[in-house]
Amino acid sequence: MLFLITLFQKSFNLFNFLKIPISISFLILLQKNFIPYSSISTTFHSNDVDGAVSLFNSLLHQNPTLTAFEFNKILGSLVKSKHYHTVLSLSQQMEFEGINPNFVTFNILINCFCQLGLIPFAFSVLAKILKMGYEPDIITLNTFIKGFCLKGQIHQALNFHDKLVALGFHLDQVSYGTLINGLCKVGETRAALQLLRRVDGKLVQLNAVMYNTVIDGMSKDKHVNDAFDLYSEMVAKRISPDVVTYSALIRGFFIVGKLKDAIDLFNKMILENIKPDVYTFNILVDGFCKEGRLKKAKNVLDMMMIQDIKPNVSTFNTLVDGFCKDRKMKEGKTVFAMMMKQGIKPNVVTYCSLMDGYCLVKQVNKAKKIFNTMSQRGVTANVHSYNIMINGFCKIKKVDKAMKLFIEMHHKHIIPDVVTYNSLIDGLCKSGKISYAFQLVNEMHDRGQPPNIITYNSILNALLTKLKDQGIQPNMHTDTILIKGLCQSGKLEAARKVFEDLLVKI
Repeated sequence: MLFLITLFQKSFNLFNFLKIPISISFLILLQKNFIPYSSISTTFHSNDVDGAVSLFNSLLHQNPTLTAFEFNKILGSLVKSKHYHTVLSLSQQMEFEGINPNFVTFNILINCFCQLGLIPFAFSVLAKILKMGYEPDIITLNTFIKGFCLKGQIHQALNFHDKLVALGFHLDQVSYGTLINGLCKVGETRAALQLLRRVDGKLVQLNAVMYNTVIDGMSKDKHVNDAFDLYSEMVAKRISPDVVTYSALIRGFFIVGKLKDAIDLFNKMILENIKPDVYTFNILVDGFCKEGRLKKAKNVLDMMMIQDIKPNVSTFNTLVDGFCKDRKMKEGKTVFAMMMKQGIKPNVVTYCSLMDGYCLVKQVNKAKKIFNTMSQRGVTANVHSYNIMINGFCKIKKVDKAMKLFIEMHHKHIIPDVVTYNSLIDGLCKSGKISYAFQLVNEMHDRGQPPNIITYNSILNALLTKLKDQGIQPNMHTDTILIKGLCQSGKLEAARKVFEDLLVKI
C-alpha cells in the first residue's frame, strides 16, 4: 500500500510538472468520439490493415470473449506498420465491448499518442495506468522521452528526464541514447557531448549508438577532428566502432575536403573486417562527385556491383547529377540506363538532373523530352522541375514556351516560387517585354513572394539597356536617382549593387 501511495505521489508530481490536469485528461481519453471507427476505411487502404481489422472484429465477437493479451498481438503488429489511428480506434472498441486493457495495451496506446505528437493524451493513459495499480516501466518512460524528441521538444524531454531522476526513477541506455539523438537532431551537438560526459559510467555505460550519434553530429557540423577524437576514445574504451561510426567519419572528412583521410579511413574499415553498406558507398559516391572526381565515383559504383551490394536510387541520382553538372550527358545517360537495367525506378530528382544537364549544354528540346517522359512514367513534376525548364527556355530566348509552362503550373496548382518568377522576369526583360516583367513583379507581391536582388537587377539592367537603345546615356545622376528610389523603398541590397556598378564606371 505504501508503495502505491509513493508511486501515485511520483506521478502526481510529474503531472504537476507538465501542467496536465488529471481529471480533464481522463475525460478526454474516455470520450467515445475521439477517433471514429468509420475514419479507418478512408484513411487506410493496405490489405494487411484490412486483414488485421477483420481478424480483430472476428475475435472481438468470439464466444467466449478473449482477453486483452490476444488483441495486443494485433495492435502491436499495426503499431509496427505505423497505423497509429487504427490502433486507437480498435482499442476503443475493446473497451466498449467490456474487454479490460492490460499494462501492455496501455504502453501500446502511449506509444501511438506519442508518435502522433499527442503527448497530453499519452499522459492521460499514464494516469489511468496508475489508477489501476500498475507501475510505469522503462518502456513507458522511454516512450515519453521519444515522444518529446519526435516533436523537437528536446528541452521538455530533458526536463522530463530530470524530474524522473529526482523522483527516483532509473533510466537506461535507450533513454540517454534517445536524448543524445534528440539534441543532435536540433543542432545542439555540444550539449549532446556534455550529456554523454555526464552519464558516462555514472548513470549508464556508454555504447556505440551514443558515440555514433555524437560523432555523426560533429561530422555534420564540420568538427571532424573532435569527431575523430571521440572515435579514438571509443577504441580506447573497447567499444567497437561499427559501419555507422566509420560512415559518419568518412562523410565528415569529405565535408571538410580531406579526401585522403576519408579514403584512408575507408581502407582501415575494410582491414578491420567491417563491411561497408550502401549508405557508406553512397557517401563515397557523393564525396567524389562534389570534388569533381567523377571517374572515382563511377569506380565506387563498380565496386558495389562486384561486392554484390545493390545500389539504391540515391546512389544513381548522385552519379547522374554529377555527370550532368559537369555537362557529360553521354555518361549521365549511361548511368541512367544502368539504373533502369537494375530495376530501380528513377524519381523526380533523377529526371531533374538530366533536364538540368541538357539545359546547361543548350539542348533544351531534349530536356523537354525528358520532362514529358517523366510525366508519362507516372512521376509527378514539382516546382523545381518546372523551374529548370522555364529557366532553360528563357536562356535560349524562347520566353513564349517558358510562359506556357508557367500557365501550366497554375492549372496544375503548382505554386511558383521566387526562382520561377526571377527566370521569367529575366527572360522577359532580355526579350524587351519589360511591361510584362513588371506585371510579374506585382504578382510576386500579391502572392507573398517578395522580389529579391536578382529580380531587381534584371529590371534595372533592362531599363538601362532601353535608355541606351534610345540613345540616352545614363550618367551619375541617373544612378543616384535609382539608388535613392531603391533605398526609400527598402531595397538596400539592390541599391548597393547599383552603387557598386557606379564605382566601376567612375
